[in-house]
Amino acid sequence: MTATITEFEQQWRTWRTERDRWARQPLGWLSLTGLHWLGEEAESFDGLPGRWRADAENVYATIDSGSPARNGSAAVESGAGEVVTQEGAALSGAVTLAPVEGAPGLELRVGDRLIEVIRRSGQAALRIHDPAAPTLAAFTEIPAYEPNPAWNVTGVYTPFEVARVVTTGAVVDGLQHHHSAAGTVTFTFDGTEYTLLVFGSHLLGQHVLFTDGTSGDTTYGGARRLDLPRPAADGTVVLDFNRALNLPCAFTDYATCPVAPPENRLPVAVVAGEKDPRKEHSA
Repeated sequence: MTATITEFEQQWRTWRTERDRWARQPLGWLSLTGLHWLGEEAESFDGLPGRWRADAENVYATIDSGSPARNGSAAVESGAGEVVTQEGAALSGAVTLAPVEGAPGLELRVGDRLIEVIRRSGQAALRIHDPAAPTLAAFTEIPAYEPNPAWNVTGVYTPFEVARVVTTGAVVDGLQHHHSAAGTVTFTFDGTEYTLLVFGSHLLGQHVLFTDGTSGDTTYGGARRLDLPRPAADGTVVLDFNRALNLPCAFTDYATCPVAPPENRLPVAVVAGEKDPRKEHSA
């Protein structure tokens, strides 16, 4: 006999399909093949045209679209067909770029590849996406615990009068993330009450970053993320830990994700949501 699939399970399966589709994006997080931090001295990187450097404000590139470097020039030969473009316009010669701290990177294209020019904690870097990345080619699915309604709990959201800035570390030593904390959410599981900091806003969406008793074992150690629906008028909000998801750093060494704040380190094992993809050998 075929088991009956509940609406709860079907919605979870739909979410899983959407997550796997996210992971398969040709220039998504699983396509990363490099993260190059820039210093004050210009340098070149394997497979990339040009020479690159950065200071406290800008990133500088010297790109020669045709001729090889000569007479000690900083320009380097891009190679046949290696044209660097930004928003469809070819870049050549001396180029100045101004990535914004903590924001999505400026996007440059080199053939099928994408170069993200980013700034994190005052440091600039080039992050390389390649649709032919081995990590992407090897991907099958994101491993996860089977859905369990017991981990679909109702909590109470309490907003702060004024949003607070909470600083956390990152998976890359020396980097920091500065989050806007909007309030807290309190919930009870198995007779014990827990409280988590909530990041984000009603306008852009709210979420929690947390670790638990499974972190570093069956789930990724840095943090998992749980997106929250908009709280009801009385502050009640559903926390469906079955949809706890991995941050990009669970899949690649070339991400700069935050770690969970100390306030959000749950002492209970949340055996729900996505598992560590590397330990499961699925990505």
